[in-house]
Amino acid sequence: MSLNLSSTAFAHGGAIPATYTCDGRDVSPPLGWSGIPENTRSLALIVDDPDAPDPAAPQRTWVHWVLYNLSPTTAGLPEAVAMADLPPGTREGTNDWKRTGYGGPCPPIGRHRYFHKLYALDVVLAPLGAPTKTELERAMQGHILAQAELVGTYQRP
Repeated sequence: MSLNLSSTAFAHGGAIPATYTCDGRDVSPPLGWSGIPENTRSLALIVDDPDAPDPAAPQRTWVHWVLYNLSPTTAGLPEAVAMADLPPGTREGTNDWKRTGYGGPCPPIGRHRYFHKLYALDVVLAPLGAPTKTELERAMQGHILAQAELVGTYQRP
């Protein structure tokens, strides 16, 4: 079985409901996963938008959420999960708003794609503070057993 990432809020390639964006409640969507490899010691989650600021002329990837050291025994995260409700041991990284936690889609123009990427790791990472996506990716190098991706799209009304 391969690693799988899904949401009850939107299908892969489908539109992300406004609830999870700056036009709604700006809360994290429910996420579920399965197919965790046997030797997994921790999970990491990165949510980013490679279409910023304009999908017709992207200039950068905007990071919305960074989590690491999630327990491999968890099956997902509920909607609107708060730091206090994350699985024990989970650590948050810094998003591109220069804060920890989830920041929902808020594209200035056009329909953007939002990549939810789940990584199964063969280690529990040493505390990294509140790493950026780049710092977390560097720490994960050589430790990724499997990766799953869920892509949603959003365009402001």
